[in-house]
Amino acid sequence: MRGNTRCGRPILWDRRQWLQQAGAGCGWLGLIGLLWDEQRRQAQAASPLGKRALNPMAPQPTHFPAKAKHVIWIFINGGPSHVDTWDYKPALEKWHGKSIREFDPDFKNTTGFFKNAVGSLMKSPFRFSPRGECGKMVSEIFPYLGEHVDKMAFIHSGFTESNNHSPALFMMNTGFPRMGYPCVGAWVTYGLGSESQNLPGFVVMTDPKGRGLPKGHAANWSAGFLPGVYQGTHLRPAGQPIENLVPPAELAGPLQRAQLDLLRSMNQYEAARLPGDEELAARIESFELAFRMQAAAPEAIDIENETEATHRLYGVGRPECDHFARQCLVARRLIERGVRFVQIYSGGMENQRSWDGHADIQGNHAQFAGETDQPVAGLLQDLAQRGLLEETLVIWCGEFGRLPVAQIGDKPGRDHNPHCFTAWLAGGGVRGGVSYGESDEIGYRAEVNRVHINDLHATILHLLGIDHTRLTFKYNGRQFRLTDVGGKVIDAILA
Repeated sequence: MRGNTRCGRPILWDRRQWLQQAGAGCGWLGLIGLLWDEQRRQAQAASPLGKRALNPMAPQPTHFPAKAKHVIWIFINGGPSHVDTWDYKPALEKWHGKSIREFDPDFKNTTGFFKNAVGSLMKSPFRFSPRGECGKMVSEIFPYLGEHVDKMAFIHSGFTESNNHSPALFMMNTGFPRMGYPCVGAWVTYGLGSESQNLPGFVVMTDPKGRGLPKGHAANWSAGFLPGVYQGTHLRPAGQPIENLVPPAELAGPLQRAQLDLLRSMNQYEAARLPGDEELAARIESFELAFRMQAAAPEAIDIENETEATHRLYGVGRPECDHFARQCLVARRLIERGVRFVQIYSGGMENQRSWDGHADIQGNHAQFAGETDQPVAGLLQDLAQRGLLEETLVIWCGEFGRLPVAQIGDKPGRDHNPHCFTAWLAGGGVRGGVSYGESDEIGYRAEVNRVHINDLHATILHLLGIDHTRLTFKYNGRQFRLTDVGGKVIDAILA
């Protein structure tokens, strides 16, 4: 083989000499590549986006100073009746027993879900009375929460796009009435990361009384097209709260750590080849987080070391509300330890197993209010006492409201109403003791200062220091965001 020339004559190399020369050159090329990869990795680590690529759950800067750091969403599953809870409608007394078409000739049977069971207008079976310094009229089913209305901002003009549970649940959670999109908790943890390195950034708790999951199941706390590390971690209502939380005896200790180290090194080798790959970084972090959770999670969800006074405050031990009291107390313990977003579902699959009061609205709502009233009030008081309410946004909301008419049956209920619902927010930069928006005089439609779900989501993100128009993720060639192409912050409820 011919090499370079010397004195005008080519140098002849044998095979061994050629391989030595070529091998040395390839080695330098490899070293240059490694140095370039290291330089690129260091450059990534120096930028916020790079920090996300190296650790997807690393805390991220906000767009502007945040009022809230954490969210606890009390999800009133099934669709609570606003006219029987927080939206006092004395005119229903006047209209009671009359056809809704006398009030609204354009009413359509398809507004609700059972179009052949539409009865007459029905007054609330519950008494309302003024509570707090603000004088908010509150249903008798909330004796404990009524003590905290001066902390709450009420939205009485919410509306949604579906009268069916699954799409309405998706709409409230993701901003879209169909599955496959990231939910609010996933967007928040994607945008802000987590303050805890040993617990998930987003935790979900569901009904522990055997009444099932909300319709749509885990799609309600899905990360959608975001990296999987941002999806909600579901604490199972019975048995071991998290699957595989306790490792098998034969895999515990150094052996498990060695296995994870091997897996991490293999994934990191791929990560070096594909810098900035968030899916790969999320997979690495998921394995590591699962390992760290085995030590941290049992302590975080164990309420037995809380004082007896704290247990009494939440209602732990009271048969009607013990299950929800425990979940609310766990929620406080989680946000104390840096968890970013906690969602607790009251009620299970449907009808009498949730707030879906198609039959016996009086019995249904009295039951579920009895399960949640003291625990949620205890949560608000406990957060305030500990100085945590100022940095924790608490939300009470379901997927839609209910009609002011009776649903025909032995014990009258109320059908679904997508045209109006009530939500309240407390803590975390919210102005307490105020009401925003109005429904019409019977609570059928939102009329004044109407609030779309995009507006509610924009307001939640704003309180967390996030500009909802700038929190985006590119998927299938399009920049998606929680609020889609809408959303307006409700400034009137901000402190």
